Amino acid sequence: MIKIFKNVVDYNFIQKRFFALILSGILIVLSLGSFLYQGINWGIDFSSGYIVQLKFQDNVEIDNLSQKLSKSNLAKPVLQYYGSKNEVIVKFQENSFVNEKNINEFLLQNLEDQSYKLMKLEFVGSQIGSELRDKGEWAMLVALLSILVYIGFRFEFLYGIGAIFALIHDVIITVGIFSLMQLEFDLSVLSAILAVIGYSLNDTIVVFDRIRENTRTIRESSFMKILNISINQTLNRTVVTSLTTLFVLVSLLLLGGIAVTNFAIAMIVGVLIGTYSSIFVAGSSLIYLGVQVQSEDQK
Repeated sequence: MIKIFKNVVDYNFIQKRFFALILSGILIVLSLGSFLYQGINWGIDFSSGYIVQLKFQDNVEIDNLSQKLSKSNLAKPVLQYYGSKNEVIVKFQENSFVNEKNINEFLLQNLEDQSYKLMKLEFVGSQIGSELRDKGEWAMLVALLSILVYIGFRFEFLYGIGAIFALIHDVIITVGIFSLMQLEFDLSVLSAILAVIGYSLNDTIVVFDRIRENTRTIRESSFMKILNISINQTLNRTVVTSLTTLFVLVSLLLLGGIAVTNFAIAMIVGVLIGTYSSIFVAGSSLIYLGVQVQSEDQK
């Protein structure tokens, strides 16, 4: 097994929980403030606009097409392949065009050196976008409630509350960074957020499982000391898992093209925040929730 740290580590993470609390508080306040003042830059999937399907005679590069279509002062389009490299889906925000005629003129002006056929033109209304946004919010809510039930059954209810607190912390900050930077929030980003919830939960469960074991075996120590021992014991696994995941995500960001850029950014931010919360937030939350060392009768 790859080891980032030496076999025995004894970093006092719990003693630094107040600094982590301040940092988390600042990030959450900035995120919530950005939600109120800037809002979220919803993509066409959640707002409204036009979806155009183009079929080219030869294979095309999305990055090159994006540069050509972004020369206009109109809203920047979002492109992705549709099955093969000679078919592309182009998404335009509402108000970029008024009707099909304007879209055709725009495409002819900017893709005059390309041979293509317009296969499909669809308008996504604000009502459909609102429905998708509501379904996405319900998906996250159901995921969090399911996690609460599972961890409450697998460990105990207070552990479930601590895990939910850490996950909400991760989601707010990740989405907040998208709001602060005004990056487009579309279905791919929503799927990344749900994946981040699962990733962060996996790290949290590993830490919680070690905490539960140690509360049963190291009964002569205080709960804060047991928390610190448990986090140190799982530290190497947490960091190695995060680093290997980040290697893949950075490669995806650099080499995956514009179609997966926002997805990769959301995942990278989520993995970093999730790793931080599994070390500093999840365990510390158990202190404020009143979890105690189990007595001999509770074993």
